Amino acid sequence: MKLPSNASKHRSGTRADFEKQANKLEAAATTMLARHREADGLPVEPDLAAKAKARVARLEQDAGKIRTWLTTYPTDRPGAKGAIRQSNRTDNESAKMATSTGVIQGYTGVAAVDAKHQIIVEAHAHGTGSEQEVLVPVVTALQPLLTDDTYLTADAGYHSEANLQQLAALKITALIADPEMRKRDGRFATQARHQQGLDPLHNKTPHVSLAAVFQPDDFTYDADARTCVCPAGKSLYRKGKNLVTNGFVSEQFRGAKRDCGPCPFRAQCLRTPDTTPVRNVAFFRGPSDPPATNQTALVKTRLDTPEGRAQYAQRFGAVEPVFGNVRYNKGLDRFTLRGRHKVDAQWKLFCLVHNIEKLANTGYSA
Repeated sequence: MKLPSNASKHRSGTRADFEKQANKLEAAATTMLARHREADGLPVEPDLAAKAKARVARLEQDAGKIRTWLTTYPTDRPGAKGAIRQSNRTDNESAKMATSTGVIQGYTGVAAVDAKHQIIVEAHAHGTGSEQEVLVPVVTALQPLLTDDTYLTADAGYHSEANLQQLAALKITALIADPEMRKRDGRFATQARHQQGLDPLHNKTPHVSLAAVFQPDDFTYDADARTCVCPAGKSLYRKGKNLVTNGFVSEQFRGAKRDCGPCPFRAQCLRTPDTTPVRNVAFFRGPSDPPATNQTALVKTRLDTPEGRAQYAQRFGAVEPVFGNVRYNKGLDRFTLRGRHKVDAQWKLFCLVHNIEKLANTGYSA
């Protein structure tokens, strides 16, 4: 459950962003001071002079706060896969994360729930919007409670080959949905008819389908020479070798800006020629690992069985009502504290209240 925290998302960014903001504030203050010196010989209303002086002081104060923050935190926050995670000057342990209602600055509350009784058996709060990062810490904390008959279920947000490999190393049975699970399940074949369509009262724009663009078959690919030529006759750059995409080995190529920029076929080659600089194309060779060692393939096989689908379906009735109870019935629509340690305590407190209510309603209070 992703919730906003007591932090402003407008104060998020990398160290380079904060350096730029501080320079901008300092430059504005310097410009204002220069104008004031030029106008010193002219009569100025006392109120205007005081306001201008206060404005300069405020700019210098804001720039000083940013400089102090940069000194306190000398490095950027590490993100997933070696990327840089944006920092936040209000609460540097929170994170920007995308939700169904937009981008928020907050924390992700994770809960592991017993399917039979809807009791929360483990709860963590993490300052990251990536669910893949939080799976293993929660499962590791759960290990003392697991038995030989225990199996874990999680939605597609937690799915990755690395996570499945780690769970297999821990000898934990897990059913984690992959992004294509519903497409393989015949029960979801008619789900499109239940999706909300365009509002006819407000959106009068006719639906325009994207024009077909060149497909990989339209490119001249030489697997032996490992070269690729686009329909315009230009050679593409190769991006490494034996790259793995969704469990399949691929050869990937990228066009050069000097060729793609003036190319007369941009509209036929790129879906969004106004914003996409160059064309990328991939040619797949086959699975990266044999099915016996590819955990994603093994989990897919089990999920696609009637037993696996029945087991995974229990997740909807076990976890989602718990989140609904905590968020709407208990009123936790945002975290009011700052710092992961305090937010984690607040999240655990609400989970504890949920458990007390469940135990009381089942007669354990007696």
